[in-house]
Amino acid sequence: MPAREFAFKVKVSEEQGRELAMYLNALSPSDLLFGLRFAYNRQTAAAGGYLMPGRKSMVKRETLSLTQDQAKWRLNNWKTMIRTYREKGYSYPTISRIKKQVQKIASQK
Repeated sequence: MPAREFAFKVKVSEEQGRELAMYLNALSPSDLLFGLRFAYNRQTAAAGGYLMPGRKSMVKRETLSLTQDQAKWRLNNWKTMIRTYREKGYSYPTISRIKKQVQKIASQK
């Protein structure tokens, strides 16, 4: 496929212009496209309300409002909870982090 020159106009500050020029000169076109694709997908997810950037938010979502009794019940029925978490698509390291937090909540006095 023949190479094609591409020009675009963007209004940026002087500092942002220097930074953009540095990236354009340092990165290959495939790396630039990869970064733009990532930024576009992240922006789309944020606008759609389904951006979940890390495990910490998943752990907090599952454990934030748990009472001590609920935490104890989850530990007593842990195999069922694992199945539920796997159906939600959580990885085993994330499930382990959830269990650690649930144990902490259950042991509070």
